[in-house]
Amino acid sequence: MRLLLRFFGFLFAAGTIVFLVGVAAVAGLIWHFSKDLPDYSQLQDYEPPVMTRVHASDGSLLAEYAKERRLYLPIQAVPKLVINAFLAAEDKNFYEHGGIDYQGMGRAALLYAQNIGTNRRPQGASTITQQVAKNFLLTNEVSFTRKIKEALLAMRIERAYSKDKILELYLNEIYLGLGAYGIAAASLVYFDKSVNELTVSEAAYLAALPKAPSSLHPVKNHDRAVERRNYVIDRLLENGWISQADADKARKSPLTVTNRGNLAHTFAGEYFAEEVRRDIFERYGEKKLYEGGLSVRTTLDPKLQVEARKTMVAGLVRYDEARGWRGPVHKLDISGDWGVKLADVKALADITPWRMAVVLETSDQSARIGLQPGRELGGAISKQRETGLVTLEGVKWAKPTSGPSRGKTPRTVSDVLSPGDVVYVDPLLDKDGKAIEGQYRLRQIPEVSGAMVAMDPWTGRVLAMVGGFSFDQSQFNRATQAYRQPGSSFKPLVYSAAMDNGYTPSTVVIDAPIEIDQGQGVGVWRPENYSTGKYYGPTTLRNALQRSLNTVTVRLAQDIGMPLIGEYAKRFGVYDDLPNYLSYALGAGETTVMRMVTAYSMFANGGRRVKATLIDRIQDRYGHTIFKHDQRECRGCEAPEGWHNQPEPQLVDRREQVLDPMTAYQITSMMEGVVQAGTATVVREVGKPIAGKTGTTNDEKDAWFIGFSPDLVVGVYFGYDKPRNLGRGATGGHLAAPVAKDFFKLALADKPAVPFRVPAGIKLIRVDAKSGMRAGPGDGRTILEAFKPGTAPPDNYSVIGVADADGRQQQQQAAPPPDDRGFFRPGTGGLY
Repeated sequence: MRLLLRFFGFLFAAGTIVFLVGVAAVAGLIWHFSKDLPDYSQLQDYEPPVMTRVHASDGSLLAEYAKERRLYLPIQAVPKLVINAFLAAEDKNFYEHGGIDYQGMGRAALLYAQNIGTNRRPQGASTITQQVAKNFLLTNEVSFTRKIKEALLAMRIERAYSKDKILELYLNEIYLGLGAYGIAAASLVYFDKSVNELTVSEAAYLAALPKAPSSLHPVKNHDRAVERRNYVIDRLLENGWISQADADKARKSPLTVTNRGNLAHTFAGEYFAEEVRRDIFERYGEKKLYEGGLSVRTTLDPKLQVEARKTMVAGLVRYDEARGWRGPVHKLDISGDWGVKLADVKALADITPWRMAVVLETSDQSARIGLQPGRELGGAISKQRETGLVTLEGVKWAKPTSGPSRGKTPRTVSDVLSPGDVVYVDPLLDKDGKAIEGQYRLRQIPEVSGAMVAMDPWTGRVLAMVGGFSFDQSQFNRATQAYRQPGSSFKPLVYSAAMDNGYTPSTVVIDAPIEIDQGQGVGVWRPENYSTGKYYGPTTLRNALQRSLNTVTVRLAQDIGMPLIGEYAKRFGVYDDLPNYLSYALGAGETTVMRMVTAYSMFANGGRRVKATLIDRIQDRYGHTIFKHDQRECRGCEAPEGWHNQPEPQLVDRREQVLDPMTAYQITSMMEGVVQAGTATVVREVGKPIAGKTGTTNDEKDAWFIGFSPDLVVGVYFGYDKPRNLGRGATGGHLAAPVAKDFFKLALADKPAVPFRVPAGIKLIRVDAKSGMRAGPGDGRTILEAFKPGTAPPDNYSVIGVADADGRQQQQQAAPPPDDRGFFRPGTGGLY
């Protein structure tokens, strides 16, 4: 008995020693791994990379920018269904354990022992808390060392943070495939839904993804993805989180995903979105743009943007097709499956409804075509093959540009197309503008390019912008990056300088040949009007602007001086430093469409400075406004206690007055004349008050029109990217103005005809339309002309510079004498 007791005592002592040694070993192990653990307190201030979202003015999503596509959702905004789906898939005991699931660890250890020697990856038993520790603080290394550290961190995290906080970090950090991080982004990427709209089957599929998102691709690995989704549905049912009926319905649901594609395509706003991206990058840098979670509200009007794109493209195509057919995009061997070969040819993605097609066979009256097949989400080429017909009506425009048939209308379709030709087509329309089923019209990508900008003149908000025919073809934005000569569209600034310095619209200047000695070795410059050899003699400034007379503008620039014109050009933001050469008064300098539209906005708004902007407001990830374009003070806008008959709110505008409001109105009135009786009469079709000016450069390389209504400014530019002649008669009035007209008709369709606002102090006096002199009873064609206080229409003129029979200069005076330079001040009847 004594021996037995001694034996048990020995066993107890040995066991105690082993236990103490084990405890010491575990304690030592914990101490060893704990000393190198990362600081988990950083989770408290965790700011994950969140994508920047760009919205149009109506709140529609325009673009997203991110390195990791993520939207951060607080746990309170996550539906219970989504939470339960992830718990069912990953950690059903999450709200019960202290960071480690010991049963799961036991199962994983047993499986590991069974798989020794098989080279299989060990199965994890990580809880959600352990995954947070791994994803935020550790690496993906497969080792016992990492698992020990992971477990230690999980227990510490559980003591430091609430279960909801841990789950919030997890649901926003996990990668779920297709570039989506977190459940909010994944919901949009896979299903184009917010998390609140997800069905049981959709939530279960997202919850299935954390294990292996690439192996559960909904298209490439469809069957495996469905199997894993159904596993999650079964776990939801097993845990009592959904009903049997919901589970049966979810299992039967097909796994279909919605590819969101390029959001900017929706509004044809690719150029606009890219300009916004560049702006944010310049303001805040790359990290803030792609990881800062900014919310950007832009000035884009989706309706106007679509209309701007439509009219600009139509104008470019109209010009290009008038110059004939240049041939197919590509040549293809159509033997075998033509669809696979055609799918590999790069087509422009942003020119809907145009589609790429290959000609399969031709006849005199039609050509059978095969349309380019689309691609599925996984990149596989669709097996569906669409065909159609290009009829003779659809190729009548396609006149050859070379050969014996050059310029002749095709008599047969086979004269234009051959089997294997890769071309663009779009639906053929009937007389009512409806697509004829199965019939298509031949198209070609224009060589010419151009740009359009539409702006609110009172705020500088860019409502629409088209930077070229196709962003997919060229990301070069011709509205903001292309510096081209504006030609005569610059003249209103010259006339503004004159009006601010004593001239009136009725001032008369001689329109006649002029020679300018440019100095030794440079030679003589002889500027001419566009209609070479045609001069009008004594001409009012109003008529000179209407007819865009160059010699009058040069004489005016000589009188007021190029330094003053340069000051006005800088004040209006057209040029930063205009050289003092008279040719620059005719628009020989280079500027952008955006700058010109901004300058014209100052005419439209009465001379107030505006700064062009594509962004209304920027908010950081917490909703704090960090940028606001409109800096006007609104007195009385904040009424925390509601309405109590207090005075109406007042906007206090402290912006600089860059031009006398009366001068701005005079120039506006003169540019109304350009539309009514000048070089832009095509714009009269709008049927509402429009003012504007055309511009055409030497050799007809650039064609412009900048026009405005009281509340909308539109600028249009045409030209080749590598400047070359646009063709005979390719003026701003023939190319750019019709496009602006089409846009104005759409943009102002539901707007009343509002006249331009007349500022206080302006006198409207009836004058003779040709001479500018005060009109008397019974006079012929007369107009109401705008005069400032202290000026009036002339009653008579002094003619300066008329040669007598002997060639000597004589002066006929029937008015007060000229000043010491030989110029008569406006209102005294001077003829220059």
